Amino acid sequence: MLIRLGYEIAIESDAATPVISLLDIHRERQADIKRQTRVLTSPSVPTRVYHDRHGNSCRRFTAPAGGFRILYDAVIEDSGETDEVNTLAGETPVAQLPDEVLVYLLGSRYCETDHLSNLAWQRFGQLPPGGARVQAIVDYVHNRLSFGYGYARSTRTAAQAHEERVGVCRDYAHLAITLCRCMNIPARYVNGYLGDIGVPLDPAPMDFSAWMEVFLDGKWYTFDPRHNRPRIGRVVIARGRDATDVPLLHSFGQHRLSLFKVWTYEQERNLFNPPYHGVDRTVSAQMLA
Repeated sequence: MLIRLGYEIAIESDAATPVISLLDIHRERQADIKRQTRVLTSPSVPTRVYHDRHGNSCRRFTAPAGGFRILYDAVIEDSGETDEVNTLAGETPVAQLPDEVLVYLLGSRYCETDHLSNLAWQRFGQLPPGGARVQAIVDYVHNRLSFGYGYARSTRTAAQAHEERVGVCRDYAHLAITLCRCMNIPARYVNGYLGDIGVPLDPAPMDFSAWMEVFLDGKWYTFDPRHNRPRIGRVVIARGRDATDVPLLHSFGQHRLSLFKVWTYEQERNLFNPPYHGVDRTVSAQMLA
């Protein structure tokens, strides 16, 4: 299938402000892009891409004082298959994990393993190890938290989400990641495009989403505590320890978000559709952080 996706973002600042954006499609999917615009800015400014230690494409630029807008639109080919599910996948003993995976066992800014370790072992320590235990963790988080865009708070940690029992997709991911790490199961944070493909349309769509990947039997598997069902058409943007590593926009100075639109939908072959698909998908600044 073909998926049309993109974004339009506008910010305002009182002074020229250096910015790093993590909005480029991950390089593992670059070969699937069938057509795309450049990352367009208004006013036009030079941008430069580098890759961080997690393999993400990070774009550097300086937003001038006043209003500033960035726009991107693309069509990408996707298999149309749902996320792979393997409840029989086994856990890898810590001593046998690849070196580069160990960082995803450690506590991080939003994933405080020290606070939730006892809870994790009490609830999940007696379960069979592997994919079934991870799914039990995902089920617990999915049922523990209540979702609502009004609950967005950029400083909420996994332990706070567990206590408050509310959150947005990033909070679901942070809590499930933390519980997995407490059980010595490597887990990492992922954000990317996820449209309403193969599921009923959401009247309040949010086509940027956060989920997690868990290392089992020598490979990374996708789990989505927010939706808790295999989905079609995920397009990864960035991965990291938690949301600290993958902010959509990080400015080195104050800015105000004045517009955020994102679109992701299946596009028929040989048919041009306007990118917004009739929906204004606007979110708050807290959901960008």
